[in-house]
Amino acid sequence: MNAFFCSIYAGFLLLARISLCKTTDEVLFYERKLTKASNTFSHQNTHGNRMETLLSEDQFPDVSTLITEDDEPVDNIVSEKQQRLLTETLNAAWNGNGRPFFVAANVGVFYAIYEPAIVPDVFLSMDVPPREEWTNKDRKAYFCWEFGKPPELAIEIVSNRKGGEMERKMKDYARAGVWYYVVFDPAGELKKSMDGEKVRFYELHHGSYTQMGDFWLESLGLGLRLWEGEYEGWNATWLRWCDERGNLLPTGKELAAQEKARADAAETKMAAMAEKLRALGFDPDAA
Repeated sequence: MNAFFCSIYAGFLLLARISLCKTTDEVLFYERKLTKASNTFSHQNTHGNRMETLLSEDQFPDVSTLITEDDEPVDNIVSEKQQRLLTETLNAAWNGNGRPFFVAANVGVFYAIYEPAIVPDVFLSMDVPPREEWTNKDRKAYFCWEFGKPPELAIEIVSNRKGGEMERKMKDYARAGVWYYVVFDPAGELKKSMDGEKVRFYELHHGSYTQMGDFWLESLGLGLRLWEGEYEGWNATWLRWCDERGNLLPTGKELAAQEKARADAAETKMAAMAEKLRALGFDPDAA
C-alpha cells in the first residue's frame, strides 16, 4: 500500500467523522486532522505499508451496534479446509520477512463507518502487531480506522455462481483499498468469466483492479500458486503460499516431517560412524 493511498484513505475516514460533528469546534478540530492526513508521506515506515492511526483511541467510532459476527456456517468443507491451509501455513512457516502480520479467515473487515463489513475468505494485513483483549467488541473484527489501513490482500474461494467474486466483491475490495485481490475457483464455477483459469491475481491501480500476469505479490514478498496433493486426507488442487521461485511454504505437519527426517538422517549418520569406530577397534560408547 503506497503512502499516497494511505493518506487519501485516512482523509475519507476523517471526512466521515466530520459529518458527525455537532459543534463548530469539533468541525475545526477534525479539519485540522484532515489537513495533517494530506501530508503523511513522510510518516510512513521503510516498507511504505504502515500508517499510524490519525485518531486517538477515544476518537474511534462507536462500534457497539455493528454486526461483527453472525454465526453463519462456512459454505462447504473444501472451502473451510482451503482457508485453514492458507492461514495455518503462514503462521507456521513465514516470518513476514521481519514484519508483523495478521492473517485470518472469515473475519469482517470494516472500511467505512456506515458500510457493512466485507468478509474475505482469507485476508492478510502487514505491519499489524499482536493485539490484546481480542474478545472485546472493538477487537472482534478488522476496523480499518483502528489499524490505519485496510488489509493488503484478500482471497476469495469460489463455491458457487452467486458469490459475486468477479463483480460485487471485486468492487467492494477496490473501494476499501485492498491492494491485492485473488480469486480461486477450484471447481470451475466461473469458468466463462475467468477464461477457464482456476486462479486469478489482481492489483489495485487508480481505484480499480488490473489483472496481474504473475503469482508473485511483490510488496508482500510472498507468492501463491496451485498445488495438487493431499491435505488433511483430501486429494485436490489447492492454493498455497510460495516463495519467489515457486517453492511451497510448508504446513505445520510438513515442517514436523522435515524436522523428523533431518533427525533420522543425523541418527543414521551417527550410527554409521560408530560402526566404523568399532571396526577400527575403538569403543564409541566408552567414556
